[in-house]
Amino acid sequence: MVDALAHSAFTVVTTPATRPATRPTTYKEKDQVSDLKLLNRWNVDLARAINASGTDDFFPALFDAIRNQVKVTFPQVWLYHRDLPPRVLHSDIPKADRAMQIDRYLEGPYREDPFYNLSMNSPRSHIYRLDRLAGGDFQDSGYYTNYYSETGTVDEVIFLTKLDDGSVINLCLMRLPSHGPFTQDEYDLLYSLSEPVAAIIQSHCHRDDFVVSNLLQPGLDAQIDMAFRTFGADYVSTREREILELMLRGYSADISAERLDISLETVRRHRKSIYKKIDVNSQADLFTLFINSMPYIGEAHGNDPLSVYMD
Repeated sequence: MVDALAHSAFTVVTTPATRPATRPTTYKEKDQVSDLKLLNRWNVDLARAINASGTDDFFPALFDAIRNQVKVTFPQVWLYHRDLPPRVLHSDIPKADRAMQIDRYLEGPYREDPFYNLSMNSPRSHIYRLDRLAGGDFQDSGYYTNYYSETGTVDEVIFLTKLDDGSVINLCLMRLPSHGPFTQDEYDLLYSLSEPVAAIIQSHCHRDDFVVSNLLQPGLDAQIDMAFRTFGADYVSTREREILELMLRGYSADISAERLDISLETVRRHRKSIYKKIDVNSQADLFTLFINSMPYIGEAHGNDPLSVYMD
């Protein structure tokens, strides 16, 4: 009896262990985890782009970094300067779409592009959205009806970077109907990325190779008008030379015909002849050849800089 009581006194009664109730994860916490993953992804991708600065892999790496944050279509990088034709530095535009997205744009519509005009008039921000910049009457503009409506673009945002020589870099992010317009959250995210994107682009554009290949050198801007008037003169006829100058200055075939008081069909025929004689296939190729010949203006001594460049 005593043994039983002793045993009973020192026996520990146990109950099955229970785990504390698990609290469901809230939507806010899920969003925080998602935001953290995006931030980590951005940091890794941005580091890769920084490592590629000064190389041909820079803009593709930057495209990938942005695409991993927001869905975009046809990212492209344009170099704008007030006195020179626009130049596309890099794009992910498929070959089948280049004629409309690039060549058609360079034939003259770029002069009415709200982003181009903004870039040439002291922009203050590093990011702009087309619908906010162009306003509610954008669809009534000549730029929209004669060009933009045919691209299929439903929304567009640019990252904008000003360079030392007066040039401006536009990194364009387009959206087609398959993705729809940018949501406010997506635009806010892009806005938060705009400062580092502008800084890394500017750093890339300060590299010597980029400066020599793409930017105006001191004193060269005074000779630009001479280049417009003499480029290609050794390869084309007098009339074609007049049309070529208007092409380089960004005038469309319609306006060229009006200025020269000739038919539109005559202008188009001369343009085809110019392409063949200079051995280019598009307006983009023509502009690239023109810019590549710019360093030879002085050596040409008032003659055709293209001849010096081709030699």
